[in-house]
Amino acid sequence: MEKFKHIPYGRQNITEEDIEAVIKVLRSDFLTQGPVVPVFEQRLCDYTGAKYAIAVNSCTSALHVACLALGLGLGDILWTSPITFVASANCALYCGAIVDFVDIEPDTALMSVEKLKQKLELAEKEGKLPKIVIPVHFSGQPCDMKEIYDLGQQYGFKIIEDAAHAIGAKYQNGIVGNCQYSDITVFSFHPVKIITTGEGGVAMTNSPLYAEKMDLLRSHGITRDTAKMQKKPDGPWYYEQIKLGFNYRMTDIQAALGLSQLNRLNQYVSSRSKIAEWYDKQFNNGIISPLVKKSDRNSAYHLYVIRVRDDKERNSLYNNLRESGVGVNIHYIPLYKQVYYNNSGVLKEAEAYYQRAISLPIFPNITTSELNIVMGNILNYFDLNVLTE
Repeated sequence: MEKFKHIPYGRQNITEEDIEAVIKVLRSDFLTQGPVVPVFEQRLCDYTGAKYAIAVNSCTSALHVACLALGLGLGDILWTSPITFVASANCALYCGAIVDFVDIEPDTALMSVEKLKQKLELAEKEGKLPKIVIPVHFSGQPCDMKEIYDLGQQYGFKIIEDAAHAIGAKYQNGIVGNCQYSDITVFSFHPVKIITTGEGGVAMTNSPLYAEKMDLLRSHGITRDTAKMQKKPDGPWYYEQIKLGFNYRMTDIQAALGLSQLNRLNQYVSSRSKIAEWYDKQFNNGIISPLVKKSDRNSAYHLYVIRVRDDKERNSLYNNLRESGVGVNIHYIPLYKQVYYNNSGVLKEAEAYYQRAISLPIFPNITTSELNIVMGNILNYFDLNVLTE
């Protein structure tokens, strides 16, 4: 087992151009609510094709204001995937709603359309249909959004695409975030994601009503628009709180970094795709199975996940790689297993996935030497000796 410097599963790439963009804002008159955030929002609209972008301080905040904009409230029901970070479900609890989970496809770890259909049929009979469904574009590969959208039309639920992993991905030749098959799409700009603003997120939509609601909610529920006020302004300084909102604003500092990073988004996705293709070539051995790529979708490859034969092998390989300095991780523990959720149900495919899955290092500036070290340790563990160029 070769010991070397730590290789994380993900790492941000910060250039001199990024640093200069941030310094420029630090030297300006505005650090928080200045002119850069609206420029960043417009660039995101230009890139995705969506009409509106509401930049916020985290993807969790984006999920929260998206749920509120769609009217989620006390006693309503939201469904999401069990293989995701806790924020995909916590956003419903913030609104007083009930959370339930739809099992995944065994080959992609994405929300299963078939399981969703079955669950909807039963829920309709029981009078427990969801108000919102949140499909999660796990690892960067989009869900089958056209099929989910059609079910939304049939059963009357709204759709939030959790694309925290998937900025730069494509579905049926459309850019993820265009909201063709959803009401709102959210992205994350955490440092391990495709591009970063340090912390940060955004909600994309084509609805002026949802955009207006989310814009209000991200800034305390305060407006300076006299047309929306109930009282006559005392003067030009006057503002009015018309909703109970939050301090979810993105800063100009963050937006400047995001703008600079956006210039390299396609380059980052291309680099990740090449790394994933290289990994794919190494695993033609019947022991290790990467997640399956769908032909009508281009993944952004936030994660590269392999599956081994069982949980004992998963645990042993995980410990072996960690001890050797390879920063593998597990994405994710089925969300319903979290103690806070206290959910006694079991979803077959989510459980099977969790027992076998490991995320390998993937980020744009990972070196060939580092990739060879990762693979060398994996091949040594399984007593294999074929490394494909």
